[in-house]
Amino acid sequence: MDARVTAHARYTIADIDKRLYGSFLEHLGRAIYTGIYEPDHPTALPNGMRQDVIDLVRELDTPVCRYPGGNFVSAYNWEDGIGPKESRPTRLDLAWRTSESNQVGIHEFAEWAEAAGTEMMLAVNLGSRGLDAARNFVEYVNHPGGSQWSDLRRQNGRAQPWNVKLWCLGNEMDGPWQVGHKSAAEYGHLANETAKAIRAFDDKLELVVCGSSHSDMATYPQWEATVLDATYDQVDYISLHMYFENYEKKTSEFLALPEKLDRYIGTVSGVIDFVKAGKRSKRDVKISFDEWNVWYHERKNDAKRMREWDWPHAPVLLEDIYNFEDVLQVGCIINTFIRRSDIVRVACIAQLVNVIAPIMTEPGGASWRQTIYHPFHLASRYGRGTALQLDVDCASYTADVADAVPYLDIAGVHDGDAGTLTFFAINRHGSESANIKLCVERFGNIRSVEHTLIKHDDLEARNTKDNPDNVAPRKTTDAVVEGNDVRLSVPPYSYSMIRIQL
Repeated sequence: MDARVTAHARYTIADIDKRLYGSFLEHLGRAIYTGIYEPDHPTALPNGMRQDVIDLVRELDTPVCRYPGGNFVSAYNWEDGIGPKESRPTRLDLAWRTSESNQVGIHEFAEWAEAAGTEMMLAVNLGSRGLDAARNFVEYVNHPGGSQWSDLRRQNGRAQPWNVKLWCLGNEMDGPWQVGHKSAAEYGHLANETAKAIRAFDDKLELVVCGSSHSDMATYPQWEATVLDATYDQVDYISLHMYFENYEKKTSEFLALPEKLDRYIGTVSGVIDFVKAGKRSKRDVKISFDEWNVWYHERKNDAKRMREWDWPHAPVLLEDIYNFEDVLQVGCIINTFIRRSDIVRVACIAQLVNVIAPIMTEPGGASWRQTIYHPFHLASRYGRGTALQLDVDCASYTADVADAVPYLDIAGVHDGDAGTLTFFAINRHGSESANIKLCVERFGNIRSVEHTLIKHDDLEARNTKDNPDNVAPRKTTDAVVEGNDVRLSVPPYSYSMIRIQL
């Protein structure tokens, strides 16, 4: 299969916001407890955080981390997680039918985020609570001192404010499963009033309003239109979520799902434009795609287990063990975000540790990289700069979600400071190699090229504690410079990063 890809210096999409490679941690399963926090672990810091996990997160270089939820936040009292640990209450978490000890709260998470080299993206509870609790939380986190909540923070050991810039106004409020679920009109009114109160405190904060939990919701896309009509003048982003499933084990259909993701983004982008035009507004609202990942391996089993257990603390829950096929999917998802980086400015892989996550831990023991760690890591490290509008000529196939799914899924990024062009390419063909000709125009001369390949003959291949590098990137020497073109052949069902030094 031949594929021709042209990158021209004049044809660009947008400068990529580094927060496109964000992450997410929720008080869910073992994401927090025995994930990032385990005081008795051999690598634990004095504050109880696992240094081995911090090292893996720093390697990912994820610029922002959304916290504390997720469904958890819709019945969360943020005040439970401050003050002396021995005085903090244990609460029943209605979202995941577990017990929450509150041994990790905003202070502990902030210390972890600083150590892990990531900024906090905090969510407020607009399910069981509302405006007052939200404004108090913002004051506690961001005000220097001289008020009730900021002085309480100082009393609790943090003199300087954290100055968190990015705030989520609730979570998935369109979902009937959500504690405090509301109609679009109800939520839109509450979110707008909460946003106004937060802006009265600091009008430079960035606010994220809830969009649809996924594009199959009965209320989509009317939800976006109603909520944005109520909040447009007060918010900066609308959040979208999507998870990817392969219950039927049809790889070609699975790998076509990013076409549905692209339509989802395009539709909501159109709704944003529609509302903006109706309001005669000069304000731009962008998309925060703050939950995405492959999620299906343990989903049905865990739903049954949750109904039967008796409020355990930090149980094994939603711990998908990812395979090589998921590498290809995650690569296609990230490529979609790069190609839509003009409207998608923030995106958060859900989640970061243990719970549908690129990092796994053993209580008291090892931590390791899941298969999906690698495409996320390569994109986060090398996908910074300007997204390119590529011209791609290759064969395609028909799937349930789209009629013309290109076998070669590719995105390109120009980093002017580093003098590089980086392409992330997934061959979705199961039996044919892709013979790629990369044509580079108006970028100057090519000095060198390197090719990093992730390939395994078994789509079900996984990384484990005992075999952590079963699926991992490796360098090849098969990319050849021909004048100002690059030629290479990538095998069936494979992920590639092609990095050109100019």
